[in-house]
Amino acid sequence: MKEKVLAVLDELRPRLMADGGNVELVDVSADGVVKVRLVGACGCCPMSQMTLKSSIEKMLKARLPEVKEVIGV
Repeated sequence: MKEKVLAVLDELRPRLMADGGNVELVDVSADGVVKVRLVGACGCCPMSQMTLKSSIEKMLKARLPEVKEVIGV
């Protein structure tokens, strides 16, 4: 599943990079919890939680039903 998550994150990267940020995959657990780290401008942005939940988590859940939650670390 890790490879599938990385593929979806690669699709999101250009949008994050356009604003000076990026996302790193930290872990994918067997129970469907994905841990990511927002870096660059996204790491310190006050809207980072919104980006995490409304963009990253939403897209991962839509493409990969086995993803239950995305957590920022």
